[in-house]
Amino acid sequence: MVPPENNSKKRATILVVDDTPENLVFVSEMLKDNYEVKAATNGKTALAIVEKFSIDLILLDVVMPGMDGYEVCRQLKAKRDCSDIPVIFLTSKSKTEDQEFGFSVGAADYINKPLSPPITMSRIKIHLENKASKDFLHDQNEFLEAEVQRRVKELSVIQDVTINALASLAETRDQETGNHIIRTQYYVKILADQLYLRGKYPEIVTPEYVTMVFKTAPLHDVGKVGIPDAVLLKPGKLTAEEFEIMKTHAKLGYDAIVKAEGEVDTYYPFLTTAKEIAYGHHEKWDGSGYPQGLAGEDIPLSARLMAVADVFDALISKRIYKSEMSNAEAFDIIREGRGTHFDPLLVDIMFERKEEFTKIAETYKD
Repeated sequence: MVPPENNSKKRATILVVDDTPENLVFVSEMLKDNYEVKAATNGKTALAIVEKFSIDLILLDVVMPGMDGYEVCRQLKAKRDCSDIPVIFLTSKSKTEDQEFGFSVGAADYINKPLSPPITMSRIKIHLENKASKDFLHDQNEFLEAEVQRRVKELSVIQDVTINALASLAETRDQETGNHIIRTQYYVKILADQLYLRGKYPEIVTPEYVTMVFKTAPLHDVGKVGIPDAVLLKPGKLTAEEFEIMKTHAKLGYDAIVKAEGEVDTYYPFLTTAKEIAYGHHEKWDGSGYPQGLAGEDIPLSARLMAVADVFDALISKRIYKSEMSNAEAFDIIREGRGTHFDPLLVDIMFERKEEFTKIAETYKD
């Protein structure tokens, strides 16, 4: 895209700073037919004008009483809102070291006095065009950044809605409540937060990962939508055959997410985490779980987090086939499963944050 020409609609505003009134008049007359002109006889006034008006370029005398041009330029460049205004020094100083110093404080160019109108106008035009191009690119970059942020937010909303819709679907088939989903989410977050704060699994556990497992935890039992009512809603103990059917919900959930993943041509990390949780939350630390019989750290971390959260909440919750346990009884069972059913580190963290688990259980009680 080609940046708009500087004089297409609104005329550029140039600030002329010189302590000699005759010089101000001369330069203002030179510029007035093409530009809006502001004038100042000293550095302090010049800085005040820049604060009040939108200035596109500054023609700045170097030798002035009080605050010289170098100091004015230095202060301008130190201010974020006006640091990109091109400053052209007007000076009779022609030594190389003077010019080097001027460039070091932020000058864009030098024009030697006495001023040549053609040279002055040409230099001004060049620097205004450069500024217009930079402003155009800056605006384009801001627009693109805003658009990227909008798309990221949109995708995040779609992701959250999809997760919640699938989790709600699973709820309609099961006797578990929405509060079970909320409680297990927060249990998982407590554990994951502590792993991050302690620097455990730094290659995995980042703030983004903590958010991911929190958001995808509701999908752990999405596969139950494929379990027959006679098994899923049975009020009594399941037979061995029925339990085998019930165990398939982990693979059914995994397969459903894999199928959904195959419908898109973009990699979404949250789907990977969702698959791990759905497929692995019934694995056990000693390898006696299902469906794969994984053991120890071969079990994905997200699934190990979910295992602790899900079992604890199942124990303290009333179901069609059982009554609820007290928190104390549930904690005892989790402790007994340390190193056999559950990741020992996660159990230790759970007991260190026992009060937080209890508070969540009470806050979101059915």
